[in-house]
Amino acid sequence: MSVSRVVRVSPERAWTELTDAWVYTSWVVGATHIRDVDASWPEPGSKLHHTVGPWPLTIKDFTTVVEADPPRRLVLNARAWPVGEARIEITLEPVPDGTEVTMAEWPVRGPGAWGRNPLMDALLRARNRESLGRLAALAENRPVVSYERP
Repeated sequence: MSVSRVVRVSPERAWTELTDAWVYTSWVVGATHIRDVDASWPEPGSKLHHTVGPWPLTIKDFTTVVEADPPRRLVLNARAWPVGEARIEITLEPVPDGTEVTMAEWPVRGPGAWGRNPLMDALLRARNRESLGRLAALAENRPVVSYERP
């Protein structure tokens, strides 16, 4: 199940926002805190350590990059145990008005995968539609910032 949105920026600009792990809480619905990010992010195998859910019912876990093909495709494995794990594939395709960003997500392990049903799929699509709207707002409006670690 996937959702798409046209973002009025180049694929390279959209990729910059998509791979700035420190701002994931600004656009990923449900993410509440980024605890740490591997210095090699978004290289395959690197991790983003996050907290999801409302306090005090938070879950601390991590997301791993499975595949990265800048600025076209990012595949992630998101963990939120004891709920489970999900695979997320995000593709960026140039279009006349900017970039079509498509996000597909599905549960792969744990209770989330076992209890998958049409209602859960509809809620996941709605969540991802909102997430892409937030990503578009960031990419289209946030100044490009370059950070260097000391």
